[in-house]
Parts: sequence; structure tokens; C-alpha cells
Amino acid sequence: MRHRLAFHIALALGASLPAAVLAQSAAAPQTTAIAPMPLAKALENFSHEAGMQIVYGSDIADTVRSPGADAGLAPEQQLRQLLAGTGLTYRFVTANTVSIIPGNVAANAGNPASAAVTTAGSAGSNAAADTANASSGNKSAKDLDQVVVTARSGVDERTKAQTSYSITTIDEDRLRMQNPTSVTEAMKSVPGFWVEASGGEASGNIRARGIPVDGFGSVNLLEDGIPVQHDPALGYLNADQAFRLDETIDHIEVVRGGPSSIFYSNAPAGAINFIPRQVGDMAEGLVKYTVGNYGLDRLDFWYGTPIGDGWKLSAGGFYRQDNGIRPPGYTNDQGGQLRATLSKQFENGSLSFDIKRMDDKVALDLGIPMYRNASGDLVAVPGFNGNYGTLAGPETEHIQMIQGNGSLYNFDNSLGTQVKRTQFTTKFDYNLGDGWKIAEDLRYSDTDTQRNGVYPNAVETTGDFFASAQKRLAQYYPTAAGMQLQYVDNGQAFNGSPNNGMVVLGGLRGITMPVDELTSNTRLLRKFDIGGQTHDVTLGYYYAHFNQSFDRYSSTALLTATDNARLLDVVAVDAAGNPLGKLTNGGIYGYGYEWAHAHGTSNTNAFYLSDEWQVNDQLRIDGGVRWERVNTKGWTESSQTVNLGTPATSNILTGNGKYVSYDHSFDKLGWTLGANYQFSDHQGVFARYTSTFRLPNLSSYITSPTATPITQTMILPEMGYKFSNRYMDAYATLFYTKYNNVSFSNYVFDPNTGVSTPQTGYADTETYGLELEGTFYPSKYFDVQYTATVQDPKYKGLSYTTITAGQPVLLNYDDNQLIRVPKNSFRIVPGVNLLDDKLRLQMSYEYEGRRYVDTANSVVLPQYHTIGFSARYQMTPELSFFLYADNLNNSLGLTEGNPRAGELDSSDAGKGVFIARPLLGRSFRASVMYRF
Repeated sequence: MRHRLAFHIALALGASLPAAVLAQSAAAPQTTAIAPMPLAKALENFSHEAGMQIVYGSDIADTVRSPGADAGLAPEQQLRQLLAGTGLTYRFVTANTVSIIPGNVAANAGNPASAAVTTAGSAGSNAAADTANASSGNKSAKDLDQVVVTARSGVDERTKAQTSYSITTIDEDRLRMQNPTSVTEAMKSVPGFWVEASGGEASGNIRARGIPVDGFGSVNLLEDGIPVQHDPALGYLNADQAFRLDETIDHIEVVRGGPSSIFYSNAPAGAINFIPRQVGDMAEGLVKYTVGNYGLDRLDFWYGTPIGDGWKLSAGGFYRQDNGIRPPGYTNDQGGQLRATLSKQFENGSLSFDIKRMDDKVALDLGIPMYRNASGDLVAVPGFNGNYGTLAGPETEHIQMIQGNGSLYNFDNSLGTQVKRTQFTTKFDYNLGDGWKIAEDLRYSDTDTQRNGVYPNAVETTGDFFASAQKRLAQYYPTAAGMQLQYVDNGQAFNGSPNNGMVVLGGLRGITMPVDELTSNTRLLRKFDIGGQTHDVTLGYYYAHFNQSFDRYSSTALLTATDNARLLDVVAVDAAGNPLGKLTNGGIYGYGYEWAHAHGTSNTNAFYLSDEWQVNDQLRIDGGVRWERVNTKGWTESSQTVNLGTPATSNILTGNGKYVSYDHSFDKLGWTLGANYQFSDHQGVFARYTSTFRLPNLSSYITSPTATPITQTMILPEMGYKFSNRYMDAYATLFYTKYNNVSFSNYVFDPNTGVSTPQTGYADTETYGLELEGTFYPSKYFDVQYTATVQDPKYKGLSYTTITAGQPVLLNYDDNQLIRVPKNSFRIVPGVNLLDDKLRLQMSYEYEGRRYVDTANSVVLPQYHTIGFSARYQMTPELSFFLYADNLNNSLGLTEGNPRAGELDSSDAGKGVFIARPLLGRSFRASVMYRF
């Protein structure tokens, strides 16, 4: 009798045999008859016959019998017969791994032979399977039983129980109940990650395990195991800008640290793998429509079907538009994507082709002016709504900015971050014979990005601004007695209402970044039997080539510190108040404070070797090594300052026709060694030590051709415990991160010159931490999911020299807390299952501890909490309704300060009014989904 609530995997065929696929053409039956017998034994026989791994828990007791199956059927048809009358169904986990899960017994009680059979990863995962996944009392596949494909390679499959590193799996149902609005939002349930999604649907930030790198600079974003972008942090071009989450994605695997940097480039702190749906042997699909209280209309769809001779075709995507939670006064987000996949499983391998086209634009939400009120609370300045306000508005939607050669730059902020991307992917694996297998992943992408935004460079009182503008006034209007501010649109005087005369010096920044990229990952795999012990070995070669162009132009606008800020002109006046002229041009105080024109290419070659050594049934040791070399070459046009004769055009940066070239190469060796020991199927421990790196990249040079970047190195030890039974899943991981040679570019905006001055510092970091993750299942009516991170993230050896009163002063920030990273954070999600699991209600509570804006720890981002809610009602097996509420308590939790004030020692320190970016305000969404 199997009463343990953990996994059992039936033995697959030996390494010398092909990895067969379950869904074969009915025209080529391969199966033999299976007699009535206990279901567990029947599934074991079937796994040998079909060449599949069958994963199931103690839901299948020895008393459950299979009626058997006929010979000559396609494997999936035979599996249906084996499960008939058992109340069970199945789901694909990978192409050759199937998980057995409970079906909707109540719905099929009158006709047990009609138990719903679905394919995991497909839209046809019907309500029975989804409800079973969500129900605490009818917990379907134990968390430890989930097969893991990220950050490993080998002939055999590995479950979560068998992995020797930290991994979070977010299955289809949990993902749909969370319904994240962005890639970054999807990571909120991952311990060890601090995520910031307050900027909108793209351009998020993730900081992981004590690595103080913004954007996606320490983690790589994968789609179907292949990097979306070889370098996920290309300077203004994060990988999440080139990827959108939709219903073509089935589930997510997130590896924290561990071997991620052995199998992927630029992934020292982890890898986030979005795994698409797979097609079964029956046509199936879904349509989902979502509305939101901020003008959101969104349509998702997916459809998959066999098309004959073993080929399968799927297509899906989405289209969406909305006004934005922080509405700028015009369409905020608009666009979508389409993808189509053609695949085939054949006798000795598999082949797939996938093409995806994205044409989408999303707004970039930036910081707003804030202060601490009389009660000590951080709030937006009067005239600004902290929950829903944005500086962007109709007056800054379109600006014709004068360039140094007199031509006009069309700044169109209605585009926000506009991405047009075509991506082609092919995957191939083949059994070469004698146990050898070759696998190839190839991806080509062509991405055009236009990134526009209204950046709040500084907020000042009118008096402070006039004082800084006095020199310019004296230069151009020496007889003037003073200055006045006027609204650009109507010429009326600006009286300082409603916020005591606060003005914002805003940067109108436009960046154009076309990139085309080719990546290839080739692997040779074999499993060796040596003295009764097995070695699952992979030898891999990775290549990446990309071309990037980069153009940037920015101007300084004078704005009111209000929602949808209005443009202001600075008017010189005589003693009688008569106008003498303007220091601005249509609200532009200075054209061309930023300018760049550059192009570069990057080539990366990497070789890696991994071995999974199964010492005995309990102990497995695995290790890997990766050598990587990157070459970056290109040119950057040098700049000059020109004066076109007016105050606003007196200090324009532009090109001088001279080019500085660069050609640099870097290489490094990294390695990892880990071990996993299973006390039982449902309990185990692991330990790992990783020494890894992040090489300099094209972003190091593309606007700074004389830069001297340093290879960043790190060590990442960890040890963890995992446990799963009928009532709980629990994972605890202790980790340590030593990160070396972190460079800090400190850009400080000077309103007098309109220039952002770069300053650079270097440091190490050291972080001790504990990650907790799991779910309690006290009854079928109630469950609680939780994640928590407790850490002590510190800088080590961070010193920075500044000039004070003409003398160099050494500032020492040793042991200061890492910027933006809290010491304590947690997320709790209690849920209830009612009406025979047709109705699920859940609420999320998130807490983020105190953080800092800068390395000097001079500007505090206070602790905050936020509450969310979601619900699902399964009206029929085909029809579902969803409701989502985000930030119910309308928290003004600050996710970042003003990076343009300096991240080494913020110039906002001690200011009464400052720039910061709070969470997006309360919002509601509702969806209806139909599956067929």
C-alpha cells in the first residue's frame, strides 16, 4: 500500500532507446494489450510500452484498479482506457512526461467512463483539472512531483524533489489566479526576489539574493528554455520590454542562483523560464476577455490541434488597450502579439518551429513629487494624486525638439515604450543511437524599440528655480528686473497654485534601439552506467550574436508639479512687469542636454559541461562548469556643444562627426557543485556552491567607448530543505552571496547646466539570507500560500571620493544596506474553496521592509504593505469567471526614489519635497474564459 503523499515515477526506457512521445498519430499504433490490474502496475507497464515517465502521488492507492486497455491503440487512447472509471485524468508536464491527477469525480459520477482526459499545458486542461489544482482538499499533483526543466540538462527527467537547487514553480492555475499584469509582477511570489513593477507593464526591476543590479541585470528571462534576449539588461532595453505574458504560456519555473549561470549567460542570480502550452492529440482552445476600471479591454486566445502525420499546430496571442492606472490623457497601452507553433514527434526525436510577432506600446510610469505631511506620512504634493497621477499629459504628448543642426526631433510620448519584434525559434532533438542524443535550440529576433518618457529630473520651489536661472537672465536680458512664469497654452500667469509654487524640471527623453540577435544552444547528451551508478552527462556549446544601434536625444521642460503637468514659460520682465522676452521656447528650458549616436556588435561563445551522478537511490551529486568569452566592438560618435542663439538653444549637445571605436574581449570560467539527498519521496535536503560571473557587455561601451569595465564575480553557496505531504509543502533555503566588483554609475542632474554628470564607484556586497516558501492545506476548503525572505544585505569596501570646499573627501559606506533591497519581506495568500470547488476566493497580503534610495542610506523608502484579492467561479467545465483587485488599500508604498538625484549619495537627502515612485493605485479587472 502506498500511503506516502509524494511522487512515484515509473521507470522509463534505458538511455539507449528513444524518448517516445505519448501523442502519436492514430494511424501508427504501437501499443500492446494491458490486462485489468492495479492501476499503479498498469501505468508502469504503459510507461515501458510508450517510453513515458508517469508521475503520480499516493492519490493512487493499491485499491484503485484499471480496467486495462486494448492493443493497437494510439498511446493516448490507451491511457484513456487505463484511467476509465478511476476518476483520474492526466496532464502533460513535458513532451514525454505525464502527471496523473484527480478528475472531477462529482461531475462524472453518473458516467464514470466519461472521466475528462486533458493534456497539461494545453487549453483543454478542463475545469476538472484546474479545480483539482486549486482545491486544498483535493490536492492533485504534489509540488515535489513537478518535473523541472530549467537550469539543468540531461537524458533523464528530474522532479522538483530531485533538484539540488532552489526553484519556484508557478503552475497554470496559480498563475491565472494571480493574473499578473507584467513579467515583473509574476515574480512577486518568488522568495529571494525583490521586484518593482510600479513603472508599468514593462521596464520592471528585479534584485535577487543580494546582487545590487537593477532591471534584469542579474537574472535572465527565458521563453521555452531559450533567452528572450541574450543580455537581458542592454541599457534602457530590459528583456521584459521584449516579452509579454499571455495565455500561450502554461507555467513558470524560477531558479534562484544555483546552476542557472552554468546553462545560461548573464544569469548569476537566477533564470525565469516561461514555458508555453503543448498540443495534445485532440483539437482544443480557449478565449479569454478581460476588462478593467482603467479603460482596459483585452482579448487572449489559444488554439491547438493535430493536423495529420504526427504534426501539431497551435496559435495564440492577445490584443489589449487601456488608459492606464496613471492616465496621461491619451491611450496608455495598446497593441498585442501573435504566435504560431508547428511541431512533430517522430520515432527518434522531435522538431518544432515557432514564430511570434509583437507590436505593442506601453507607458513608462516614472516618479512623482512627494513630501512628508504634518502627520509624518509620505504623500504626493498638493495638486498631485499619488495613487493615480503622472507628470505625462497632453501638453507633453508631442513636442518638436530643436536639434543642434536646426532640425526637429519628434518626441511622441504617446508611444511610451513601443516594441515591434519578430521572433523565430526552432527546437530539435534526435537520438543518434548507442544512447547518444543531440539537441539544438535556435532563436532569431529582430526588435525595434522606441522608448520615450517624461522624466522628473528635479523638483524645486519657484524661488529656487529663479535663483538658478538668474545667470541666464542676466546674460540674455541684462536690463530685466525679474522673471515671471506663464502657462504655455494660454499665456496666463502661473500663480503657484495649488502646491506653493513647486515646479518640475522634466527630461523629455527619446531613445531608439534597433537590435537583431541570433542565439544557438547545442547539446550532446548521454547517460552512462558505471558500476551500478549512473552519470547523466551533457556537453553544450552556446553562441550569441547581436547588433545594436543606439540614438538618444533629450531636452529639459519646465513643468507644473501637478497631474498631467502643464508646460511653463519663463518670461523676463522689466520693473513695471512688462515682458522683455522668454528664457524658454514653448516650455523647453534647454534643448539637447543628452545626445548619443552609436552602434555595436557582440559575439559570445560558451562551452559548458554538466554531470548528474546518481550515487544511490537517495544521493545524487551534480556539477557543471562553463567557460564563456564575449567580444564587443563598435563605434560611438563624439559630441560637441552648439549655441543656436536663443536661451533654450544655447547649450545643445550634438554630434561632431568624429567617431571613437572599440574592440574588447573578456572571458571567464565559472563552476557549480551540488548534492541532493532524499530521506524519502516527500523529504530531502540539498546543498550547493557556485562560483560565477557576469562579463562586461555592449552596454558598457555603446555610449562610453573609453570605458574600462570590470568583470563582476560572485560566490553563491546555499543549502535547503524540502518537505511535502498531504497537508503542506514547505521549502527553506539558507543562502550567502558574495558579489565582487559592482560598478556604480552615479548620474547627478545639475539644473544650472542641464547636464547629468557621471560619477563612478566600485564595491563588493555580502548577503546572508533565509528564503521560505510553501503552502498549508489544512482542509479541502482552505489553504494558505506563503513566501518570505529574511536577509542582511550589506556593502563591503564601498568608498567614494567627493570634492568638498575644493578638497577630496573619502566617504565610506561599508556595511550600509543595499539600495532598494529590504531586509524583510513576505507574502501570504489565504484561499477558500466553496461550492464543490467551483468557487475559489483568495486574498494576498504583501509586506516590504524599509529600504534606501542610495548607498549612503541617506534617503529612506519606508516599509509598506499592500492587499490584493482574486476570485474564480467555474460555472461549467468550459466557462469560468474571474475577478481581480490590486492594491485594495491604495498603498503609497515607495518602490524607488529619484535615480537621477544620484544613487551613491542622493542629492534629495534632507529635502522637504523630493521625487519618488509609489505603487500603482487601486484597480479592478474582470475576466470571462471559455474553453473548447
